[in-house]
Amino acid sequence: MHACCPHTMRFWLLTLVLATMPLGCAARQQQPPRQDSCIVAHVADGDSFQCADGRRVRLVGVDSPESQQRPYGDLARNALLKLLRPTAAVRLESDVAPTDRYGRRLAYVWVGPTLVNEAMLRDGWAVLYTVPPNIKYAERLERAQKEARASGAGLWGGRGFDCRPSDFRRNRCVSSP
Repeated sequence: MHACCPHTMRFWLLTLVLATMPLGCAARQQQPPRQDSCIVAHVADGDSFQCADGRRVRLVGVDSPESQQRPYGDLARNALLKLLRPTAAVRLESDVAPTDRYGRRLAYVWVGPTLVNEAMLRDGWAVLYTVPPNIKYAERLERAQKEARASGAGLWGGRGFDCRPSDFRRNRCVSSP
């Protein structure tokens, strides 16, 4: 480059800036997930709970029967309650999208070494519910559901998932159990 060519310098500067922008964006997406902790105050249903500080948390990647889907909603809530006892300290791990449209914190929930989201699927109390971009553990969660379904664990052993929770919410089920 010659000092007498300001257009050439601007061209190279702009090229450099544009060339590094995608790298900067990719680096932001690959940052470690945000983690914090919470004391469980109340288990609302089989896939959500409230922290003592008031935050509402929704388990990422799972969907359990709704409370109105009796008795399956109650069974799923009780299963989550066994994993998340009130006053228990849990670790919350975010994925890409930190909250849902209801303002709930979306999280992978850990009790010690146990990934609660995975345990709910493995034990047959929830079905896989993957919503991109939150797919960090999607393959792991899918394996857990396949194992539960194959072994007839939890609600897979009866008719608990004849009407999937997402279909129930959209009134797509012929009749509730």
